[in-house]
Amino acid sequence: MGTSKSKSATVCGFPVSIFFIVVNEFCERFSYYGMRAVLVLYFKYFLKWDDDFATTIYHTFVALCYLTPILGAIVADSWLGKFKTIVYLSIVYALGQVVLAVSAIHDITDANRDGTPDDLTFHIVLAMVGLLLIALGTGGIKPCVSAFGGDQFEDHQEKQRSTFFSIFYLSINAGSLLSTVITPILRAQECGIHSQQKCYPLAFGVPAALMVVALIVFIVGSGMYNKTAPQGNIIVKVSKCIWFAISNRFRHRGSQYPKRAHWMDWAEEKYDKLLIAQVKMVLKVLFLYIPLPMFWALFDQQGSRWTLQATTMDGDFGILIIQPDQMQTVNPILILILVPIVDNVAYPLITKCKLNFTPLRKMTVGMFLAALAFVSAALVQIQIDQTLPTFPSSSASQVKFLNMLNKELDFKAGSQSLQLNAFTATNDYLTFDEPFALELGPGVVYPISLADGSRNTLVILQDGPQPRPVEFEDIGVKPEEGANAIRFFNSLNTVLNITVGNQDFHGVGASNMSAYVAVPQGNAQFLIKNSSGGECVYNQKLGFGSSYTLVIPPNFVFGANCEQDIRVVMDISPNSIHMAWQIPQYFLITAGEVVFSVTGLEFSYSQAPSNMKSVLQAGWLLTVAFGNIIVLIVAEAATLPDQWVEYILFASLLVAVCIIFAFVAYFYTYMDPAKIEAQFSEMDPDDKWKKKAGKDLVEHRNAERRRSVSSLYQEKEVSQTRM
Repeated sequence: MGTSKSKSATVCGFPVSIFFIVVNEFCERFSYYGMRAVLVLYFKYFLKWDDDFATTIYHTFVALCYLTPILGAIVADSWLGKFKTIVYLSIVYALGQVVLAVSAIHDITDANRDGTPDDLTFHIVLAMVGLLLIALGTGGIKPCVSAFGGDQFEDHQEKQRSTFFSIFYLSINAGSLLSTVITPILRAQECGIHSQQKCYPLAFGVPAALMVVALIVFIVGSGMYNKTAPQGNIIVKVSKCIWFAISNRFRHRGSQYPKRAHWMDWAEEKYDKLLIAQVKMVLKVLFLYIPLPMFWALFDQQGSRWTLQATTMDGDFGILIIQPDQMQTVNPILILILVPIVDNVAYPLITKCKLNFTPLRKMTVGMFLAALAFVSAALVQIQIDQTLPTFPSSSASQVKFLNMLNKELDFKAGSQSLQLNAFTATNDYLTFDEPFALELGPGVVYPISLADGSRNTLVILQDGPQPRPVEFEDIGVKPEEGANAIRFFNSLNTVLNITVGNQDFHGVGASNMSAYVAVPQGNAQFLIKNSSGGECVYNQKLGFGSSYTLVIPPNFVFGANCEQDIRVVMDISPNSIHMAWQIPQYFLITAGEVVFSVTGLEFSYSQAPSNMKSVLQAGWLLTVAFGNIIVLIVAEAATLPDQWVEYILFASLLVAVCIIFAFVAYFYTYMDPAKIEAQFSEMDPDDKWKKKAGKDLVEHRNAERRRSVSSLYQEKEVSQTRM
């Protein structure tokens, strides 16, 4: 009844079954973190959500991923067992990944084949269903896989079990790190049936395929596993004990009832004193968890706000181009560097200086470092904002003038007098709050009325004896995904066919402006042809996020050196703040993680009874979930004028929480759970509650020993692979 065991072959003393579990974990972590790395950009660029709403949905999803593990643990321990729970929820998980990948195929609803889905609602519904299934799947199996791996070992194989968890932890980091590097590269590719767009289906499809592989590998090893039958869940038992204490205290709230030393003592009518004492110890640690969600609120924004910040930066590192969503890999790389330095250099040095650097003080320092990271992010954002174009308000319009006359032009726009050389444009846009008169010469006056909130170019052409303005609407936002918005103005008296790569400007008419074409960063080569067979190749190096109007003047001649005649008008400057400026904030947040998260886990486990580790695991996961809920509340509720202000707000909130935590920690008294439990082992043997406690302890001893070790490694995954 207790355990279904299969005789599994061994390799170097290890059961073969664990290799299936390690491969399964590698593939699953690749699947999850690969999908999550590109998720916020999928929301912004494919589903066309604004930054705030994309951030809200992203953190809602992450919160669900850290709420569902409690459900998975209860189902596995109380009903299905770990093996069936992993299989069933992995099927749900894989299905969710497939649905999400399908939601990213724009050709499904792109009837007019313009590269944009015609029915975004359909794609949104599919995406939300997929993410809900993924959250249920990844969260549900999270507490089961590592514990199931621990179940494969006999009680005398402690050394092999410890080695297994080290390999298991390595597979977690390897899968998450590789996926965070690879999936942004896949996203940056272009694919499609009718039109080529950023390849989100591939970026989601590869993780989906890895999740299917993970499921198949796990099932293949089925006959080799030791499968432990459900033995009840300690979280449920603790919850019932707490609820009974609260309800019993409420029923006896009158003054005629004597007070008890602790409110949990009101559970003595139903539960044994050992369990109550263990719950008291757990609650003491959980009380310290209350401020912790604020740390995760900042930490998890690496995948949302910081990734969105990177989209407005220059990712050219010379030998390689870094995608915005690849910057998240800085975190795990720094972890590999900082963990040994902190453990082997920083902590010993502090000890030699005879400083009492207690675990709670370490956690306080970690929270403060995370706050500094957001101050650094705010400083970077201020620099970025200074380079961004100022677009018109909803009640104003902007205009740039382009002189296509073969002579210098003096003119007047409203009250402003301007001068332009031949075939040149004004450097900046002029802002007008109302219609204005454009005076191009004596008696040559045109009333100009532009749409509110628009950016425009007025091209001044020769029309018989008098010049006249022709209005063209310009791009009104910074080009997305680091691309460059390029268009041509053709002042020749013939149609021009212009291409760049596999993209076509679709025939630019005489004295007309082409539509914008999104051209990626790099050396762009434009091929210009006319109907007479003339050709001209024009090369321009493009950065990230710029917009140019390339002017072909009337004196343009096909042939050698033709590219020298083309005039370049920059409408939006490229991103000039380098992504390397994000490294300091990543360094600070990672340093904070190392001293906060790992220390917090070790402290928690040292302060709780051995059979209550899963309760602390649930509490720790809840702090992550609530941290993400804080972010989505702020993103939706706070109406802040600038992004840097939001960064400072989060930093300030964490500093305030840090002070509160330091105050509470100052009065915390460290305890030895083993000594407290030992006191109850000396109780009267006839105590009926002790008999019940002994029965419970025997029932859970072996299972909880394995579960406590696996929980520690599961939590290290939470703390050190958060990308």
